Amino acid sequence: MYASVADRGYEGSGGGSGPILIPKRFVWPYGGRRVFLSGSFTRWSEHIPMSPMEGCPSVFQVICSLMPGYHQYKFNVDGEWRHDEQQPFVSGNYGVVNTIYLVREPDILPSILSAETPSRSHMEVDNDVFGHAVPEANPRMSESDLEVSRHRTSVFLSTHTAYELLPESGKVIALDINLPVKQAFHVLYEQDVSMAPLWDFCKSRFVGVLSAMDFILILKELRNHGSNLTEEQLETHTIAAWKEGKLKLHRTLDNNAVSSPHCFVHAGPHECLKDVALKVLQNNVSTVPIIHSSSEDGSFPQLLHLASLSGILKCICRHFKHSAGSLPILQLPIGSIPLGTWVPKVGDPNGQPLAMLRPNASLGAALSMFVQAKVSSIPIVDDNDSLLDIYSRSDITALAKDKAYARISLDEISIHQALLLGQDANSPYGLYNGHRCHMCLRSDSLHKVMERLASPGVRRLVIVEAGSKRVEGIISLSDVFRFLLG
Repeated sequence: MYASVADRGYEGSGGGSGPILIPKRFVWPYGGRRVFLSGSFTRWSEHIPMSPMEGCPSVFQVICSLMPGYHQYKFNVDGEWRHDEQQPFVSGNYGVVNTIYLVREPDILPSILSAETPSRSHMEVDNDVFGHAVPEANPRMSESDLEVSRHRTSVFLSTHTAYELLPESGKVIALDINLPVKQAFHVLYEQDVSMAPLWDFCKSRFVGVLSAMDFILILKELRNHGSNLTEEQLETHTIAAWKEGKLKLHRTLDNNAVSSPHCFVHAGPHECLKDVALKVLQNNVSTVPIIHSSSEDGSFPQLLHLASLSGILKCICRHFKHSAGSLPILQLPIGSIPLGTWVPKVGDPNGQPLAMLRPNASLGAALSMFVQAKVSSIPIVDDNDSLLDIYSRSDITALAKDKAYARISLDEISIHQALLLGQDANSPYGLYNGHRCHMCLRSDSLHKVMERLASPGVRRLVIVEAGSKRVEGIISLSDVFRFLLG
């Protein structure tokens, strides 16, 4: 059965073109004698009959042709209004209703994508419409839906512990604090990690972490006039010495000449996921080591795991996978909620520019932006602000390859050249192929964005304009958690 359901206010007349409609199949798999479909697309006034499937009389279906956007619907089964609890649902003016958000336009998608697909075959976007403009819808986010969603998320995180983040198997890299800095960064590069906890044998405990940001600060220190740290000293300069020098530098920069004592941020396996997430957010770190000790004094600690917001988000997505409707805000498009950092609108006097760079910008400019703007990644764009690639703090460890950091000048090497240095010679991808970029559209639902951010290695999504890939904003894991936790 096929039903065309278009808003008559949008229908074309005469020789004009009609609305773009998207075939959508609705299914009621729970039996009944007579089943009808009704929804916002029929203004709740028309009941569309559904037909049983051949060979499966308990499953009813109907295909409706709908306009792109946000829709609500429910089923009338033998005279009783029902909703499908396995599909997204919310409470509305018509009781509990299912929801969908349509952005695909299959009738025109193949012809548009056929010419573009080879050049962006590795771009990390799904198969939703990406070659043409998406009709925007702006469903309102009610305060009650937001409060309910935040409460249920908080309850889940408060009743589950860090033990659930531990993998069945895996390895965790830790570094001796007396290891030379140069050797330490070669380890980070070779092990393909951006940070590692530091172990102090004298104190028999973990005392901190070494991260890509340390490498960035060291590179900048090497290039500063009057630096006490030379490239030759990196051969013998230990992590402990660097950390002490870094602490003195912070004290010098402190107006009051007083610096709070260094605190090693970590968590125990019995701590709840909410506390772990808050430690990441409040201390502005990317990971929190999960450390267990069977002794009351904390001696003989065992490093179990490096917890991240990505792993916690994966737990949230897994828990609410079959009950996404219990978090009403999940079906809202990200463009309609206060989430992420967006390019300011033209004429907005309070808008803060989004950190972006051209590929010919110097690597030194990128490192300064990491430090001064306190961002973890920078979109690399062309003259039209269309996304080419992304340069992240973790990419800096690639300069340890073949001691590249000893042969370059930060102000003379471009980001384009830095990306080439870090590129695998055997890689099947060319530069600016986008295989490292993870993108989304402003029309994507929060649910879809969360699932993509929960994937391994994805720390942020760049929001782009459909077709042009013009950068519109960026959403990080931290943004999502700050929104969910309020």
